[in-house]
Amino acid sequence: MTAQHIEPGGPLVPRPERTPAALRVALAQVAPHRLADMEQQKDEAIALAAQTGSLGPITQFLETWAVAIEIARTPASAARLRAAEYTAQSVDRGDAAWRDAMDELHAVHAWAQESLARE
Repeated sequence: MTAQHIEPGGPLVPRPERTPAALRVALAQVAPHRLADMEQQKDEAIALAAQTGSLGPITQFLETWAVAIEIARTPASAARLRAAEYTAQSVDRGDAAWRDAMDELHAVHAWAQESLARE
């Protein structure tokens, strides 16, 4: 993980390097319930990379989990994501609240991607 000062109310852990091992350590700290999903997706990405002869699946795996960890390590963004996911799952797709929740999900992911791009 990169050396960063952790502020009260700020990120729970430093931003990890984009390696499977560093991402796994960070995920274990901020969202341990997702470790099995990460391992399964890592195995799938490696298998697909071997089948296609492309590193694209591995690069996508690293990016996907870097974004997920960026969100989870920041309590405010994690709360926004959870609230939007809850709304999206509990209202009808025809409800305006569903569209608002989907927009919020997109905004949280876009924020995380932009945050990672600035590192």
